[in-house]
Amino acid sequence: MGNREDLLEGARKAILELGLAKVTARDIASAAGVSLAAIGYHFGSKDRLVSEAITEGIGTEIGDDMDATIRDAGEGRSLRESIEPTWNRMLDVVQRNHDQLLLSLENSVNIARSEELREYLSQASEGAYTDLARMLRETHPDLSAEEARAVAKLYFVMFQGYAMLGMLAPAGEVLTGHDVELAVQTLYRR
Repeated sequence: MGNREDLLEGARKAILELGLAKVTARDIASAAGVSLAAIGYHFGSKDRLVSEAITEGIGTEIGDDMDATIRDAGEGRSLRESIEPTWNRMLDVVQRNHDQLLLSLENSVNIARSEELREYLSQASEGAYTDLARMLRETHPDLSAEEARAVAKLYFVMFQGYAMLGMLAPAGEVLTGHDVELAVQTLYRR
């Protein structure tokens, strides 16, 4: 690996060990085995490095879990038939990735305060839409690219909302796959 990749991996390791609030640039450089100056050279700031490390690391792990969910719930079913099992399994994705999502939520405050980091997250979200749309088209080949992207965006936004509510109000009523299917059918009919 190069210094950039070492820093991303070192940041993930240091954040998990020390926590987001306590980790320093020196901790990250030490975990990566590179100089402190390498952070500025490759990322411009510790905040940018931390945001990228969390977004890429968590995004890949959760994205793979979401892809598997879409594939498994959609196997042998039409898109319409797969709504309920897909969403019920997305709830499981949130449960399995609770700690990573909590870290992501914590990092979101830093992102919200920085125009540069908001731009980075916008680009990362576009990548997530593209990846989910690809998986949807592989699972449901009858979908057009536009349809797959629309469903991908809906799933992504719903997932983000559920994950946030799950962190902030875990005792609240859960949006189930049945709720999602009923809501979509109702919107379509009305």
